[in-house]
Amino acid sequence: MQINNNTNQITFSDNRFYVTESGNYVPSVTTIGDAYPKGAEYFSWLKKVGEDADAIRDEAGRRGSIVHELTERYDNGEEINLIQNGGKIGFKLSEWSMFERYVNFRNSHTVENKLMEVNMISEKLGYAGTMDRYAVVNGIPMIIDIKTSGAIYPFYWLQLAAYKKLMQEKYPKLEVDQVGILWLNAKTRTEKLFQGVGWQLVTKADVSKELELFNATHKLWLAENGSLKPKTLTYQLSHKL
Repeated sequence: MQINNNTNQITFSDNRFYVTESGNYVPSVTTIGDAYPKGAEYFSWLKKVGEDADAIRDEAGRRGSIVHELTERYDNGEEINLIQNGGKIGFKLSEWSMFERYVNFRNSHTVENKLMEVNMISEKLGYAGTMDRYAVVNGIPMIIDIKTSGAIYPFYWLQLAAYKKLMQEKYPKLEVDQVGILWLNAKTRTEKLFQGVGWQLVTKADVSKELELFNATHKLWLAENGSLKPKTLTYQLSHKL
């Protein structure tokens, strides 16, 4: 967002796009993912939930945003409290339980966060994204994407392959041995390596095929949306009758 005190306005930019250093716009990795085939399971789910699909999607997105924020605050050393001022519970049980699973992951492994919530924008590649974590986990340097969804969907790996490519351009000296999905809504009930009750860190060392698929998806997205421009919303900072 941009605040202009001279014009008394605040402008919100379309979060599907990132601005490059030259002032051009490139789509986000997740926006490009809209062009990736959804698969039969998605359409079966869509048919099942019907008109509630948008509400379910929005709630899942809201929950994911809150969990991401909690994990970031925790990793920055802040004490996170379930009970807020006034004695009210500050988060839904689904949100807090996923946050506790993240805490369990951090407490059960040696995790050294090197980068958190980093915007990576490439005019050369033509896309951008925000990486959740670049961390050394049990001695392994990896990119980690935190997910709160009901399943690990195929495009997630394409997303991580794109993040790895972006990171290689922005931080060429940093090694990435693996990419991983830290799934905080897993159905796991036992504790193993990279797994606990309700969470799982699933990793891949080679995502070259996934990068090829992402590049193909990017071309498809450009073919369908190449002329798409970001939308902005502008509001006044104050009003007086």
